[in-house]
Amino acid sequence: MSKEKRSQTIDKEEVSKQEVQDGVECNVDEKNPVDDNVAETDAAVKSDVEKMAEEAAQWRDKYVRLSAEFDNYRKRTIKEKMELVSSAGEDVIKSLLPVMDDLERALAATEKSTDVEAVREGVVLISNKLRDTLRGKGLVEIEAFGQELDTDFHEAVAKIPAPEETQKGKIVDVVQKGYKLHDKVIRHSKVVVGE
Repeated sequence: MSKEKRSQTIDKEEVSKQEVQDGVECNVDEKNPVDDNVAETDAAVKSDVEKMAEEAAQWRDKYVRLSAEFDNYRKRTIKEKMELVSSAGEDVIKSLLPVMDDLERALAATEKSTDVEAVREGVVLISNKLRDTLRGKGLVEIEAFGQELDTDFHEAVAKIPAPEETQKGKIVDVVQKGYKLHDKVIRHSKVVVGE
């Protein structure tokens, strides 16, 4: 390569280097708008983080309070149910006390009386009083005799040959009466079914 060409190439390289340096110097001297945006963004992010932390603390406080309120509610309802059950039993027992008094008087009368018919009438009256008292509390006897077997109300304990053709599949004898309390079966009738 000739000297002139080399010198032109070197001059071109020096000019390019000089342009690059001028550009770098120019950029360094100018205020960079990207740096301002980053600073503003950092401040906004910090502000958002603080707001979110404050909101999270508020939600946690609400959760803790709600949890405590629910626990108190649960304890209060359990206590109220216990009181209701005990007072309901008290009500039934109070209503049965007059029947108990009548039974004690009947027992005392049987020791002195020789009239069996009068004692029998007294026991029937006491039985009716007991039945009426329990009926007043919602106890109802389940009808069974002559009915079709209904497993919701009856429990078959035996099957016997039906005395008549019309009694097949029907209840021909009641071994133990069944009862409902306010439409809820508390004891199924134990019955004998004809087949």
